[in-house]
Amino acid sequence: MLENCRNARERWGGVSELIDRWLKERQELLVRYCDLSTETDFSQTEMLRDKFVRLCEVLVDYVSAGHFEVYEQLIQEAREFNDGGLELAAKVYPRIEQTTGVALNFNDRVDGRLLTEDDVRELFSELSKLGEVLESRFEMEDFLIEHLHNAHAGKMASA
Repeated sequence: MLENCRNARERWGGVSELIDRWLKERQELLVRYCDLSTETDFSQTEMLRDKFVRLCEVLVDYVSAGHFEVYEQLIQEAREFNDGGLELAAKVYPRIEQTTGVALNFNDRVDGRLLTEDDVRELFSELSKLGEVLESRFEMEDFLIEHLHNAHAGKMASA
């Protein structure tokens, strides 16, 4: 029994650490988003471009970590526990993927471009939409973490 408990902790404890790191990255994304969203002087195009670039770097890292690390681990847990999690994920992931498209399109608008004041104004309009999409994404991700990982915490502890 002790060996089973140790194996569960070794196997799924890393998932908790992965999720914790990912949520810290989410926090950084939110800080950068909020910092940028308070700007009002659109004539400072170079300074704003730098802020947009930094936001997009964190945004792409966050989205990538979700798709290529966190979600894979959550799916693996759902497979192992075989308690309906795969069906739940199949319903939620397509909606998350839609938000990924919005995030990557936003990144593409900034990536490697010199920005005019008009470009900055347009990006601020899109920034508001991005914020709404991110809020929706975070809710879906939290739902998946709760139902595909946290729901198994008791089962892992007793294993």
